[in-house]
Amino acid sequence: MNVSFIGGGVMAEAIISGMKKAGLDANITVSEPILQRASYLAETYDVEIAKNNIIAIRNTDLAVLSVKPQQLGDVAREISTFVPALERLTFMSIMAGVQSKTIIEQIGCDRLIRIMANTPSQVGLGATAWTTTSTVSDEMRDFSAKMLASFGEQVYFEDEKLVDIATALSASGPAYVFVFIEALIDGAVQLGMTNADARALAIQMVLGSAALAKETGKHPAELRNMVTSPGGTTAAALSALENANFRKATIDAVLAAYQRGEELAKLTDA
Repeated sequence: MNVSFIGGGVMAEAIISGMKKAGLDANITVSEPILQRASYLAETYDVEIAKNNIIAIRNTDLAVLSVKPQQLGDVAREISTFVPALERLTFMSIMAGVQSKTIIEQIGCDRLIRIMANTPSQVGLGATAWTTTSTVSDEMRDFSAKMLASFGEQVYFEDEKLVDIATALSASGPAYVFVFIEALIDGAVQLGMTNADARALAIQMVLGSAALAKETGKHPAELRNMVTSPGGTTAAALSALENANFRKATIDAVLAAYQRGEELAKLTDA
């Protein structure tokens, strides 16, 4: 499979790194305008560098649109004239909030895979939601599933709206977790622990808790009850969280992220 990346940023690198580690049968090309960045990717991951986006898409099977949403128009103006003649070409978009119909209209190709990955993909622990148009071949779907699994968990949705919901949940979600970790560290430091020790314990606690939830498959409420003794320290802590509307604030954060994504999607469509 020939795979080209239009844009060689952090997320593109995470995907390339995952593909290389998984040993996927793919020839990878990157079109990256910053020469220093292009050289780094070539030297680090042994990928080919295309001089421009047109060259990148000419002989590829899958072209990954790994640019910022506001750069889509410029990319489309550069390549859209050449796209109709490339009948085997499928596009994959990693652009947050940009709807499939918008990309199809601007690029001129209805064979599109839309993914929403997140920053833990950089360490092979990503959570990626994705969908495809009906014109994407079964072979390309199978390859895409392996490609996305190479840097974490992947969940396929028939309904594109669920990818937008995942944007608010798993794509923005690491930021929610990082704020929580920060707060845990601050609390322990206020009680007298060093920042370094608090950081080590907080990060490992979050990592271990997530692993326990994943490996046991138990409902989070059941796992919470396993930790909570009547009248104990955990019960007191949970009571403080409930009094501060922690649960509601978290739900509101997901809803706010989703609503903002909808607003940004309308701006992109305009």
